[in-house]
Amino acid sequence: MARSRRPAEPTTAQALVQAGIAAAATGLVYGTMYERNNYRVRQVELPILPPGTSPLRILHISDLHMLPGQRVKTAFLHSLTRLRPDFVVDTGDNLSSDRAVPAVMRALEPLLRLPGAFVFGSNDYYAPIPKNPLSYVGLGKKRTSETPLPWRDLRAALTEHGWEDATHRKFHMTVNGVRILIAGVDDPHMEADRYSTIAGPAGPGFDVRIGLTHSPEPRILDAFDADGYDLALAGHTHGGQVCLPTGAIVTNCGIDRSRVKGISAWGRNLMLNVSAGLGNSPFVPIRTFCQPEASLLVLTPQKSKGKEAPVAPLPSTEREPLAVG
Repeated sequence: MARSRRPAEPTTAQALVQAGIAAAATGLVYGTMYERNNYRVRQVELPILPPGTSPLRILHISDLHMLPGQRVKTAFLHSLTRLRPDFVVDTGDNLSSDRAVPAVMRALEPLLRLPGAFVFGSNDYYAPIPKNPLSYVGLGKKRTSETPLPWRDLRAALTEHGWEDATHRKFHMTVNGVRILIAGVDDPHMEADRYSTIAGPAGPGFDVRIGLTHSPEPRILDAFDADGYDLALAGHTHGGQVCLPTGAIVTNCGIDRSRVKGISAWGRNLMLNVSAGLGNSPFVPIRTFCQPEASLLVLTPQKSKGKEAPVAPLPSTEREPLAVG
């Protein structure tokens, strides 16, 4: 009588491969179904205003990548009014469809009642395209879209609501008694920036000087720092988007991975906030170990007259996601 042969036990190597595949599949499901919709607010206090100045609450949003019908993201954006911001900054990549301008305006509707400023990114001008997911971790060939998006319509809608287009402009405004100088450039990642249009010392007479750029490219940050800006706001990186538990794999721009999101010091006097953004390309609908976020930057007075702004990275206060119903 022939003996039945038992299946061979997997080797250690086979078991590790199987475990790795299972973990990757679990991460893919988690990143696709949950993490990319697990919105949060990152709140940071920056003591960079002159002594005696009123605090200024800046809401920094970026990389909405809106599509029609994104109700959860829209509800989260509506909920941000609970943070009582004084001023809103949008650092671009708002669109993922040529039909998304109404969706953006609906999502921003409560925030458009506040003073605001914006610059655009490549996904305001050109539609996203299918990409090799490996391009997000530095592998695979990168492709560039040439399909135009209705950026002029979006710009007109935002400016009609009173928000300032900071692209290649330098202007000032007073919000909550704080005198703000703002300057911005077009997306340097697509080499659309012309810093020469805003170059020159930021100058005295302002309580805070803020530079805006979609992508935090070093040449732009160096220029903001050299011209005396106090704070630069950027997006683009998605916080690394597909990250490991230890942090980002790539930044998709010229900055190092330690600056892929959050606050850091740049150069002599510049503080940099890079938003991890609220969206993602519709062709790569996944985030791992990288929650989508909005940033609330609370600018406060320096503690004593003449004290310089901090030059070391500041800790952030991670807050639970606001309920979106």
